[in-house]
Amino acid sequence: MTGAIEKLLTEAIGLDSASVGPTVVRQAVRDRMAACRITNLQAYWEQLTGSQQELQELINAVVVSETWFFRDREAFTMLARHARVSKRPQPIKVLSLPCSTGEEAYSVAMAMFDAGFEAHEFNIDAVDVSSRNVAVAERAVYGRNSFRGSYLEFKDRYFEAAEGGLRPHAAVLKQVRFRVGNLFDPRAWFGHEVYDILLCRNLLIYFNRELQDRALICLKDLLAKDGLLLVGPAEASLPRLHGLVSAEWPLAFAFLKSEPVKTAAPIVSAAVPVRPPTPKVNKAKPVVPPRLAIGREGRVRATAKPLDQLAESLIAVERIANAGRVKEAQEVALAHLKAFGPSAEIFYLLGLVQDADGAAPEAAQSYRKALYFAPNHREALVHLALLLRKQGDHSGAEALAGRLDRAHKRSGT
Repeated sequence: MTGAIEKLLTEAIGLDSASVGPTVVRQAVRDRMAACRITNLQAYWEQLTGSQQELQELINAVVVSETWFFRDREAFTMLARHARVSKRPQPIKVLSLPCSTGEEAYSVAMAMFDAGFEAHEFNIDAVDVSSRNVAVAERAVYGRNSFRGSYLEFKDRYFEAAEGGLRPHAAVLKQVRFRVGNLFDPRAWFGHEVYDILLCRNLLIYFNRELQDRALICLKDLLAKDGLLLVGPAEASLPRLHGLVSAEWPLAFAFLKSEPVKTAAPIVSAAVPVRPPTPKVNKAKPVVPPRLAIGREGRVRATAKPLDQLAESLIAVERIANAGRVKEAQEVALAHLKAFGPSAEIFYLLGLVQDADGAAPEAAQSYRKALYFAPNHREALVHLALLLRKQGDHSGAEALAGRLDRAHKRSGT
């Protein structure tokens, strides 16, 4: 009977139960049976198949929600830049799917305002399969777990105190419309034919390969001719299989229906920095630049200052990876390791490109190495947890989630 319930969830929202683990589905079923005061599984099956509301409640129970404002903020830099260079006469249409509890959609609104757009120049639709998530998003009151990392300046500009937390200003709230729905449900799209920007991050990892292909066909249909699609790092190899091309922006995992637009300079926004800060260097070890010139005698000559070369080398890994050249990115990352020695940042980047290349065991090892050097590295914790969950190691994923939560509490973010 559990197998039949898993199949029903796949038909309803595309969920591959292996991606979250059968124990998650079984626990959700037990919880819903208790809520309905049903002790017999057959009786619950009859209730589930006869009630759309109960199916929705079960969906709410199995959906994984883990997000925060400006998560992977390179994506927000990229979408604001794309919106600016598109120069459309009509308002920019953005879709956040899945929108979870709303942090992503509201982050898009803030990024667009910071990029100089007026309210009438863009609008955002946000869709999630969980009615519980949509209710939280529409209430729009957020606690500290929604504000993570060192970049929090947007809080002062865009939020106000509310009972139980902070709420975005009315101007931000007005830009977003929420709705319960899923990618395979044509009723979810508000009557719009296409979107200029589509965020679909960390959804495809919950589908099997057949549904991933079907999902990408749907995403392409929803995307404007020169529209931008943003996915999660573990999904970066999939859009290319369907003819989309990399937008060539480091760590944004962004793809276009057409060739990237060339501009003299990207948008520079205080809210979404374009270039990451110069990494910290272990001063106990001598630093050797990664770009070296070899003379005829075989001697190595430094060609630039160490700190400049260190930063440029890391950015090169990001740029090559985001261009879709994941094998080359791995080679450059390994060369960086040989030149500079280990660091949390290079192991994290190496994990991302291995993840995108489908090398899950190697990616997990790299993420773990990043956490060895920086135990509270949030992005490494999140991506390793996603990877473990995808592999079926749900206890390991839960342990990392607890570790991430403790890190938030210690840092106060």
